[in-house]
Amino acid sequence: MKILVTNDDGVDSAGIWALVEGFQKIGQVVVVAPHKEQSGVGSSISLHRAIKVNKIESKLEGVEICSVEGTPADSVIIAVRSLFPGEISLVVSGINRGPNVGHDVFVSGTVGAALQGYLHGIASLAISINAYEDLDFEVGVRLASLLAASVRDGIFPGSVLLNVNLPNLAVSEIGGVEITELSERSSCDLIQRDWDSEGEYYRIKRNGEPCNTKYGSDIWALQQNRVSITPLLDNSAVSPLRSCLQDLAPVIYSQLHKI
Repeated sequence: MKILVTNDDGVDSAGIWALVEGFQKIGQVVVVAPHKEQSGVGSSISLHRAIKVNKIESKLEGVEICSVEGTPADSVIIAVRSLFPGEISLVVSGINRGPNVGHDVFVSGTVGAALQGYLHGIASLAISINAYEDLDFEVGVRLASLLAASVRDGIFPGSVLLNVNLPNLAVSEIGGVEITELSERSSCDLIQRDWDSEGEYYRIKRNGEPCNTKYGSDIWALQQNRVSITPLLDNSAVSPLRSCLQDLAPVIYSQLHKI
């Protein structure tokens, strides 16, 4: 199985290389990712300019890596349609700094990259950690590897697009794995208004304040120190996929502690 790893934090981010190292036990890994951070660009595609792609020296033997001067979505489209056509069995976007929950998934570059994999008929995962500093990637790598193995072994019914969020905790502190729904909250709702010599301007910032949310949502799971796995899109497949994931969740939770 050939796994495409990408992200929106940039090709040199620690999260992407943690995944690459973990996936080498699962299959062949290639990296195609933006040359710099592209957070908040969603699924945007560079239609009105040329996109440069540069092959760069890999940090791990046997892993081909390309740096893309474009968006996360650009990176996946170029990878699956031009660089490795017909070769990719799984797209994994992450591991992202900070959560991608609720309505924020629609502006997330991490989720936007995974979406392009799904739209090309490839099983795709977006994976994020609920923290911005002092990140512990170990559990995220273990979880992503278990899900990748499930894709490889044909456990899921058809193509999947999963949005995964983890607490920034050691495996012994994680309370479970929940199959969740998107919450209704967006964290991009703090507006800062200011002025300078050229006049008035605005900044849209993330609102990091905690909130109470409904049972079974992605934010609720994180508040309970649990992993959130949210299936996205394709309503025709949600019921069998959700049932499959519900059966798989306790198995994944158990296996996290054994690896």
